Amino acid sequence: MNENDLILFEDKAEYRRVNLENRLIDFSLETDKLCEQLPNTKLGNYIADNMVRSSASSAFNYGEAQSAESRNDFIHKMKVCLKELRECFVGMKFIKRGKFKVDMKLTEKLFQENNELISIFVKSIQTARRNK
Repeated sequence: MNENDLILFEDKAEYRRVNLENRLIDFSLETDKLCEQLPNTKLGNYIADNMVRSSASSAFNYGEAQSAESRNDFIHKMKVCLKELRECFVGMKFIKRGKFKVDMKLTEKLFQENNELISIFVKSIQTARRNK
């Protein structure tokens, strides 16, 4: 999806919502690819399980946030997304520091995307609180 697809949506907010949802889904799928490269050890499996779970959870919880029953419910669900993204970020740090034999280009790409997604959610939560 790119800026030219904006005409398919009624407004920019809807475009951003769909784009963020797609980013979260892609992030989860790419994280799974990275985790498949981790060694079949206790630590490798533990990191992989947590990262796959937390990256997918952020996408699912974002979907729930779109149907929030109130502003407070929306903020709560967005905070859950942020928590899951931060958990995944710690897993990325394990992979980088652990010197695992994984695709480091993919690791760096996901590390950057994870950081950007965290920033988006921090800002969104701040904005939602301010508009409360």
